[in-house]
Amino acid sequence: MLLQGPTLTGTIVRRYKRFFADISLDGKTITAHCPNTGSMASCWQPGWKALVSVHDNPKRKLPYTLEMIHNGVSWIGVNTNHPNKLAREAITAGTIPQLKGYDSLIAEHKVGASRIDLLLEDTRHLLPKTFVEVKNVTLRGEGKRALFPDAVTLRGQKHLRELINLKNQGHRAVMLFVVQREDVESFSTARALDPEYARLLTKALDLGVEILVYRCRLNPREIVLRHPLQVLDTAATGKID
Repeated sequence: MLLQGPTLTGTIVRRYKRFFADISLDGKTITAHCPNTGSMASCWQPGWKALVSVHDNPKRKLPYTLEMIHNGVSWIGVNTNHPNKLAREAITAGTIPQLKGYDSLIAEHKVGASRIDLLLEDTRHLLPKTFVEVKNVTLRGEGKRALFPDAVTLRGQKHLRELINLKNQGHRAVMLFVVQREDVESFSTARALDPEYARLLTKALDLGVEILVYRCRLNPREIVLRHPLQVLDTAATGKID
C-alpha cells in the first residue's frame, strides 16, 4: 500500500487527547491528526522520528496526519485506517496462503446488527464462505512479542463473539491480526491488559475460529503485509518493553 500524498519527517513532541500529536518539523511545531484511539503504548517517546502525510483538503481542520513513528529499530504504523486496506491488498495478491482462491471480496459486510470487515466468497463454490475480522497490532511486549490489545477493548470482545457465532452457524471465521512494526517475532494476546479478550480468543480457537497474524514491512513510501508470525499462546502477561 503506497502512502497517499506527500510526506514529511520530523520528531514527535507529544501525543494528547487521543486525536492530536505535536510534531517538530524544520524547527517549528505543527499539530497532526492522530488516527489512533488506542493507548499507543510502546509506539512513541518524545524525540522519536515521526512521519506525517500532508493533505490540502480545505475541509480538513488539520492538514497533517501522523502515519508512522520510528523507535530507532523499526517504523511503527500508527494509522488505524490502514489495516483493512492492507488486508484486502494482501488477500487479492495471494500473499496470505490461508485466504487464497477467493474471487469475491466484500468489505464491511453486514451480519445481523453489525458488520464484519471482510466477506470472502468463491463464485465457483469450491471454497467455503469466509468471514474475516481485521485488527491492528502495534504493542510490543517482552521477548520481541507483538501483543493485542493495548487496552481493554469492548469492541474487540464484541467482534470475537460475532466470529464465534458465525463459526457456530457453520461458516469459516478468521481473525486476522495486522502487525504494523518489524521489531517483533511472535504474537500473543495481552491477558494482563484485557483478560476477557484473552478468554474469548482462547474460546474462539477452541471452537475453530482461525487466528492469523501477519507482520508488515514498512518504509516512508509504503506498507506491505507479508510475513506470518507464530501465535505463541493466547495468554501473555502483557508486560511491555
